[in-house]
Amino acid sequence: MSGADEKNVLERDDVSRLPDPDDRPWAAVVIYDGSCRLCRGTAEWLDWLDRRGQLAFLPLQDPRVQARYPDLSRKDLQQHVYVIDPRGARRHSAGAVRYLARRLPALWPLAPLLHLPGTMPLWHWLYTQVARRRRAFGRRHE
Repeated sequence: MSGADEKNVLERDDVSRLPDPDDRPWAAVVIYDGSCRLCRGTAEWLDWLDRRGQLAFLPLQDPRVQARYPDLSRKDLQQHVYVIDPRGARRHSAGAVRYLARRLPALWPLAPLLHLPGTMPLWHWLYTQVARRRRAFGRRHE
């Protein structure tokens, strides 16, 4: 097996360890870019923080994303993380981060800051800055 093939197998194995929505039908679904190292790492970190089993994860490349959420365009999914709550409400970008900060006890200290009146445009701007550069943030220096 070549180094590239081995890397792809390892990345698929990392993704497959995340809780699947089929195994947690009660959970909010986090849709992230499975081809982005920073995005995968963030999904794994969120899973680690999720001690209550409230989250499930799908990479946007999974065919179930389009089948279950046809209203979400590929372009939007590539630009924003999405969280679909158990009632079907959709949140993206900084709105998704706010939602997660309210749901995961380890992130509760951030919730008041993220909910300061009038700050949502700032959080969206910050999210956009990181999202635009996520491939650079996720690079491994070899």
